[in-house]
Amino acid sequence: MELADIRKDYRLKVLDEQQVDSNPMNQFESWLNEAFEAKVNEPTAMVLATATKLGIPSTRVVLLKAFSENGFGFFTNYESRKGEEIAENQHVALLFHWPELERQVRIEGVAQRTSDAVSDEYFNSRPFESRLSAVISAQSKVVPDRAYLEKLWTSQQDETATQPLTRPAFWGGFLIDPVKIEFWQGRSNRLHDRLLFSRKESAWTLARLAP
Repeated sequence: MELADIRKDYRLKVLDEQQVDSNPMNQFESWLNEAFEAKVNEPTAMVLATATKLGIPSTRVVLLKAFSENGFGFFTNYESRKGEEIAENQHVALLFHWPELERQVRIEGVAQRTSDAVSDEYFNSRPFESRLSAVISAQSKVVPDRAYLEKLWTSQQDETATQPLTRPAFWGGFLIDPVKIEFWQGRSNRLHDRLLFSRKESAWTLARLAP
């Protein structure tokens, strides 16, 4: 099959200005709940885009682990590529894609580290094996091979038999304070619905974008 021949027509839902909540955070929560109800595969998965201070971008999929009026939260190794890029350039972007609902949500905002207390609480809530992996992984750094990682994992596992596993200082959360949130609903004939919320100080304004 030729890539240029692949087509899908979107017909599930519509999105207009009268339907959306005037607060985009409430609208996002509503769509997220619908994604859970529709049993979307990995509804909290989001593409995180970061960039260096020179503007060189990189992307990866992370999981949304906190959401409130204050923003969108995830946890990671601060010394990973994304952590180092956020330290250089706090402006980031997120993308949620829920193909089962023919929807996307695009978010632009500013990332800040969460408090130690928030990071500790989430770290301690994780399964033991996940905490162990976080402790031994120098995320994004080159390692000799898989055996090297497994040896570190086993060694740390033996060590925790005599002392508790605590959150390392290089691991914790980021909270993204949004300044733009775009809701995208697929429509027939590629005439998609795109509604963009933009924030100035605490006020949100709404505009429709051409597909």
